[in-house]
Amino acid sequence: MDITIRGLQDAVFRKFKAKAAEEDMRLGDALTQAIELWLKGRNKRPKGRLSDISITNWGKGTEHSSTEVDKIVYG
Repeated sequence: MDITIRGLQDAVFRKFKAKAAEEDMRLGDALTQAIELWLKGRNKRPKGRLSDISITNWGKGTEHSSTEVDKIVYG
């Protein structure tokens, strides 16, 4: 497939092209591999849920720490 890409930063493309040449890869193959890796990374979901976090006892005198922090941050 032949495509035109607009808005690509020159410096980034030059580094990418040089790295592809260094790896003895065709530019199209290197770009395909980069896109595939980017897509894989975008599909990752966080492991676990917020509800999986266990409650921690920080000791006597810290029972209202969350409320105190909220007052400082939010007023």
